Formats: sequence, C-alpha cells, structure tokens
Amino acid sequence: MLRVMKLHYLAVLFCVWTITCSLLPSSDALRRISLKKKPLDLLSIKSAAQTRLEGKYGISGKDRRIKLADSDEHQLYLKNYMDAQYFGEIGIGSPPQNFTVIFDTGSSNLWVPSSKCYFSIACYIHKRYKASRSSTYTKNGESCSIRYGSGSISGYFSQDNVQVGDVVVKDQVFIEATKEGSLTFVIAKFDGILGLGFQEISVGDAVPVWYNMVDQDLVDDKVFSFWLNRNPEAEVGGELVFGGVDPNHYVGDLDYVPVTQKGYWQFEMGDFLVGNLSTGFCEGGCAAIVDSGTSLLTGPTTVVAQINHAIGAAGVVSTECKEIVSQYGDMIWDLLVAGVRPNQVCSQLGLCFSNNAQSGSSNIEMVVDKENAEGKSLGDNPLCIACEMAVVWMKNQLNNDEVKERVLEYANQVCEHIPSPGGESLIDCNEMPNMPNVTFTIGEKSYVLTPEQYIIKMGEGEVAICLSGFMAMDVPAPRGPLWILGDVFMGAYYTVFDYGNLQLGFAEAA
Repeated sequence: MLRVMKLHYLAVLFCVWTITCSLLPSSDALRRISLKKKPLDLLSIKSAAQTRLEGKYGISGKDRRIKLADSDEHQLYLKNYMDAQYFGEIGIGSPPQNFTVIFDTGSSNLWVPSSKCYFSIACYIHKRYKASRSSTYTKNGESCSIRYGSGSISGYFSQDNVQVGDVVVKDQVFIEATKEGSLTFVIAKFDGILGLGFQEISVGDAVPVWYNMVDQDLVDDKVFSFWLNRNPEAEVGGELVFGGVDPNHYVGDLDYVPVTQKGYWQFEMGDFLVGNLSTGFCEGGCAAIVDSGTSLLTGPTTVVAQINHAIGAAGVVSTECKEIVSQYGDMIWDLLVAGVRPNQVCSQLGLCFSNNAQSGSSNIEMVVDKENAEGKSLGDNPLCIACEMAVVWMKNQLNNDEVKERVLEYANQVCEHIPSPGGESLIDCNEMPNMPNVTFTIGEKSYVLTPEQYIIKMGEGEVAICLSGFMAMDVPAPRGPLWILGDVFMGAYYTVFDYGNLQLGFAEAA
C-alpha cells in the first residue's frame, strides 16, 4: 500500500512538473510569432516604388518581439508584405501598446502614430500611441518632422519604454506622429518605422533603439542580422536576430566588407555584370547601401536601362536619347577612340556645362542629406544626361571590341528601355528562362542573382504579372552614384550588420 502511495505521489509530482515546464520558455528552441501575409499586388508595389523614387529610402519601423530562448540573442519574426515590406511587432509603454513596424536599416528614428493625430486619415486606420495609458511615459515635446518626396510625417518627441522581443529598452526617445501626409501611409500595413541606421542620420539626433539595446546590455554581441523569406506563400516572412546570427538561415561562410561611411550602412561596391559582361559603370567602384526598408534594387538609370534591354523590360522611349545617338554618336565614338576621358566627352561636345554626376537625380530628398545636394532629372538637362548615358553604353561596348555600327545600334536600342518615370518595369513572365543572371561585385566576391530572384511575380497562369526588381534612381555627387540593395538582394543573401566592427557580412541564404 505504501509503495502504491509513493508511486501515486511521484505520478502527481511528474504531472505538476510537466505542466510547469510547458508554461516556461523552451531552452532548446526558438519562440516564434507567425504573422499574416498580404498577397502581392501591382498597385501596392507601384505605390511603394513611387514613394522610394520620389523621396526617401526607407521608412523606419519599429518593432521587435520574440526571443531566442536558449541564448541572449533576441529574435523577431518578420512579415512578408507583397514581397516588398517586412515588418514585425513591438510594444511601447507600460503596459505595452503593440505596433506593427518596418525595421529599416535606411533610417534611424522610431515613430508611431499619436493619439493626438486628428487630421490624417492614416492615423485613424492604424494603431495610435496613448501616452496617458503608460505609467513609464516621460514628456519631451520637442517638435520634429521627417520629409519624404511624396509627403512627410511630423509630430513631437516623447520618451517611454520599448519592448522588442522579450527585452525592454528603457527610456527610449521616439516620435509621436501627429500628421502623416502621404497616401502610402494610408494603404500601408504597418503602423510606424523602427530605424536601424546610424545616429548620424537620426532626425533630432535621437538615440536609435539599437544603440540603447547595446548601451543597456540587452545583447551580448553588437550585431544584428536579417533573413528575408522570399516565398510569399510561407507562413513566416523572415527573421531579424539582435545580438548574433542564425547559422540555420545561411550556407557557407559569411564574407565581410567594411562600412565606408556611417549614416546609412554604406560600403564600396565593384563592377556590376549583366550575364558575363560588365556594364562599365562601377569598374572604378560605386557607393552602395544595404537597406531593409527598400523593396527593390535601385541603381543609376544608365545601368538599369542596360538591364532592361537585356531582360526585355518595357521602358520609355527617350527622344532626347535617340537624338544624341543619331546626331552625336559618330563624334562620341571618335572622341572615345581618341582617348578622351568619358567624363569629358559631353563637355567637349558642348552638351554639358557643369560637373554633374554621371547621371541625373530623380529629385530624391534624403532625410540625412545634410548637404541638401540637388540633382537633375531627365527633364532638367535632358541632352546632357542622355549624352552621359550614351557615353557609358558606347564605352562599355568599345571595351568589348565591338565595331562602330554595332555600338551605335546597341546604344539606340538601350534608348528604348530607359525606365519609366515611376521606376517600375514590366516584363513577359514567359521569358524568364531566357533572361541572364546579374552579378554584384562586393569585396572581390561575386554575388549572383538569378531571374527567379530579381523578378517579382504576382499571380499565376494567364493572369500572372512580372515586374523587374530593378528601379532607376540617380543620386547626385558627392553621395552618388549610389546603389541601394533592398529586399530583393537581402532575400537572396543573409545579411549581417556588425555594429561593433563597422562591417557588413553576406552569405547565401538557406
């Protein structure tokens, strides 16, 4: 009898232990939060692309939730929004008020809609922060604004605790947005933005959330990393890990390159190839940034036009471009053969009269651009810009030992593939098997994207629509020419942002 009672007692203890353990975090598995996904749609992509083109790189979003239970890394599961926007959830205040935010390495502020936002439609269809409901709120009140090409958000700074995953960042300064002046914010599936860029580009010099995570010893390593799942049907859209990397999400070794300028996560990029042929634009190096807040890959119009030509993407026929090739093609050829430097050809022809960048700007306005450098669009100085593009194309073909007639024919064809003003380029989905790979050279290593990786496909069968993952955006000197490697690139390559050593790491995504 005594033995039976002991066995019964042990059974009860075992049950209690089992129930207790089930309520505790697992020590050998990741705690995941699954987020819903919105199907791809052309309207949303065009809206996002237009916003990027007109104004700013990324909208920062804030949020962070979920933790790696068996280590001090903090892990957040991200949502795949139309293969373009990845976002997750954070909490602000005590008790936490939850918000969906974009984690944006292209900006540095955290902002969410305020309960005092009365006159913006976007605020009424998204969650709003209510300071009166938080016991840890501290008033700041300093007014601020972040400008975008198609609008702006404005409001004032406040201070409160921010929950990211299962850690709490104390006394974080953030922006309560009282006005959201863009249609993009109305249709967006996110409430705000959490910037992961450097403090150098932070509006109001506010300390970024990531900086405070490091300073408050909430992470072991000064590193965060992104895995973006490009499968729109997958339940989990991606993963953001604070404090380390997840080897399960990449294959091979991580290769690192140094950050060349703090602000954005900027580095030096080498040559860019279409197929196995150089485009001739970045042979001497180009600046590039990795930006999780940008949907596509953006680059100089000169190069994107060549890509469009190679993949058969629809563009806008440029009358000015064809005029340059027709009237000045022979002279450009002669000057290049004579050894005149490419950046002096158009000046010698009397078509350019200033030291502009290699190609004009789409009037983008960067939040951090303290120099306020303004570029020119095709409409501002069309002959000069068309000439500079034609010189790059012809010089590239000349390097490939092409004859004069074929070089002029090639330049004339590329004139028909200059990206549309909205930046987007539609292609024939059936032609994807015939399209070339493209290659980015980063730190002497080649990073290849296949058509399946750089083409965004929406729908199936006869109703399928395919969109090029490349968008033209010209950044003027001294910051440009500039490549922006957005989600299309980060989906193919696991990306590590090493804040402690000021470097970026890349590896093939698993």
